[in-house]
Amino acid sequence: MAPDPAVELDWSLGSYAARLADWDAAVRTARSISGSGPKVSHAERTEMREQLTGQVERAESLVAECTGITVGGFRSRAWVMGRGDWTRQNLKGLQRAIEPLAKRIAERRPSSQTEKHTIARKALGVQVGALLGYVSRRVLGQVDMFLPPDDDGLIYFIGPNLVEVERTFSLSAADFRLWVAIHEVTHRVQFSGAPWLRAELMRLVDAYLNSVSLDSKELMEQLGRALEELRPGGGAPGGILRLLTPEQRELFHRTQAMMSLIEGHASYVMNVVAQDVVDDLPRLQAALARRRAVGGWEKRVQRAIGFDQKVAQYDAGERFVGSVVERIGMPGFNLVWSEPGNMPRPGEIEEPDRWIARVVG
Repeated sequence: MAPDPAVELDWSLGSYAARLADWDAAVRTARSISGSGPKVSHAERTEMREQLTGQVERAESLVAECTGITVGGFRSRAWVMGRGDWTRQNLKGLQRAIEPLAKRIAERRPSSQTEKHTIARKALGVQVGALLGYVSRRVLGQVDMFLPPDDDGLIYFIGPNLVEVERTFSLSAADFRLWVAIHEVTHRVQFSGAPWLRAELMRLVDAYLNSVSLDSKELMEQLGRALEELRPGGGAPGGILRLLTPEQRELFHRTQAMMSLIEGHASYVMNVVAQDVVDDLPRLQAALARRRAVGGWEKRVQRAIGFDQKVAQYDAGERFVGSVVERIGMPGFNLVWSEPGNMPRPGEIEEPDRWIARVVG
């Protein structure tokens, strides 16, 4: 008997996030924006994989020596991937993260197979794909906090982007890749040394998603507050914060303080360790600074998605780490990894003495 074409099969396997957006459209959009990057021969790809495998292992020892924190569990492993692979992995992580919100939306709107919903799914997929497609051109490496436990220790390196930076600025591939490997391995060390860190970040993400209102009246009131604060004399922060409720703003500031610390610490360790193991560190730093200094349409895109603000926050985090280590040493700084309450609070990143007074006494 032929299947009834009016009956649509559910391939989501129970996933609400899979029904929320057209993830195939996201992949297609991301691919069209990201491009494949510079041409890399098979021999060059093989060499990069072998090189980064050894450099990740070496970086793990160097970072442990610098920080006093050793990695437990699975060993750190390099996965050299293309931009498309990176996009697909991050789409999987995004779906896992938004599953609770997607469930709330599905339960509120059970009749999902409408033309209006189909258009909305595709539009959301295109928007997500466009964002990830752009970011896939910029990121060099990543420790994915959404990976399942069996993949713990896996570190992404986006091969085309590494090659692009090396060729553009005529850098030593061995030195640049080791430098990037140190940064990413430091993230691995952070999550290993503070087993609660991953769960705390997920708790903040879940709290934010649970705070998202599905009531159209509340959403209109929220937009009304944003317009009110845009008036002359409005004292609210700019950008996305104007669209957040007071509860969401608090979560946003707490998350940003934590991310500033995590990224700033990785940058600090990356540069301290590199002083003894890579040649011409100032040249590498200058190249990365020049790569960040985009203009034209790309600068507008970065401003729209908050990319420029993230760079500034991470620089502030690096200054925080350096200032604390200078005052009380690395063992004193490492108190930050002892428990969630020792993470910097909003405002403490800019004023390290406040953190020291609260945590160290």
